Amino acid sequence: MKTPGEVLREGELEKRSDSLFQLWKKKRGVLTPDRLRLFPAGPGARPKELRFHSILKVDCVERTGKYIYFTIVTTDRKEIDFRCPGESCWNAAITLALIDFQNRRALEDFRGRQERAAPAAQPESRAARAP
Repeated sequence: MKTPGEVLREGELEKRSDSLFQLWKKKRGVLTPDRLRLFPAGPGARPKELRFHSILKVDCVERTGKYIYFTIVTTDRKEIDFRCPGESCWNAAITLALIDFQNRRALEDFRGRQERAAPAAQPESRAARAP
């Protein structure tokens, strides 16, 4: 089982800015089982976090000669554009970590529903056995 603080992948990727000129800015990415942290190039700046519970999907994957371009779509339908060198495959690593997170969450939800339903079902089964 993966721990939340475990680093799955670390390295450079680029994020397109929201500014008018939409420049590509280099970031150091740190991928863990529950989030993607983006550290700016400058020292001392705080990282931005994309927690997987707020990510809907990784979309719009396109490969050019040098880069892979991809978009992370958040649950509030915000789109964040990234690119990475083709050999780094950040898009695949993020997609796999997101799927793993969503699967773990679905299992937790399922187990929670089973636990809530189990106490209600037990009295009926005992009553059915009584003479």
